Amino acid sequence: MALLEPPYIAVYITSTLSDDLDGYDELNDRMVKLSEEQPGYLGRESLPGKGNEERVVIYWADEESLKGWRLHPEHQVAMRAGRERYYLSYDIRVARVEREYGFRGAAAG
Repeated sequence: MALLEPPYIAVYITSTLSDDLDGYDELNDRMVKLSEEQPGYLGRESLPGKGNEERVVIYWADEESLKGWRLHPEHQVAMRAGRERYYLSYDIRVARVEREYGFRGAAAG
């Protein structure tokens, strides 16, 4: 993912999935698509997890954009389904990114 222009909000989600995943992929795909349509959405990255663990980082322009997503009615229904059926546990960390930098050597293109 390309570097973003700080400041922005990074939401780190680590979840452990249950064994009952019937319908999960469809719901997750819908939430990804819906989040991409929201004002202030900047992008997402999936990170490797262990076993039935999922890790994702979702980037938002500001707290207001994140709040709009958190309160979106369809997202509220999906979050409830996650707690009641699809997740054994999850942890969410919200951070304001003030600075971002990197290095790309010649071999990186």
